[in-house]
Amino acid sequence: MTYRCGSSRAATQSQGSAEAAVARILIAEDEEPVRTLVTRALTEEGHVVVVATDGAEALDTLQSQDGGFELLLADIKMPVMDGIALALAVARDFPKLPILLMTGYADQRERVSGLEALIVDVIAKPFALAEIKFAVASALAKGKRPP
Repeated sequence: MTYRCGSSRAATQSQGSAEAAVARILIAEDEEPVRTLVTRALTEEGHVVVVATDGAEALDTLQSQDGGFELLLADIKMPVMDGIALALAVARDFPKLPILLMTGYADQRERVSGLEALIVDVIAKPFALAEIKFAVASALAKGKRPP
């Protein structure tokens, strides 16, 4: 499912003055309330958001759209394919796509150790709207990973 903001304005960082371009973002999150919150936050910033309910669906979406996104935002703990497996597959198939992970579990955050070259950051849940907006703006500002 794709969500768009009705405005064509450029997004601005919630806690900064630098402007960020409107981006196409894929969210992989199995919890509907979190998916809804993040989608709302990012569409308020003017981004186009596509959602997937697990890593396998996100990977299918990326492959069917030839990686046509500026950012992947994925939960670590999901059914079918978790965020770590998704990040590894995305890094292999779409090496320039920035990856931002999120988790509410400390042990899942530790699983990211050693993957710093593949991901931009890990966001701890729960988070406020301003925090997720800032994390996404920062990840987009850092740009694409080197191949």
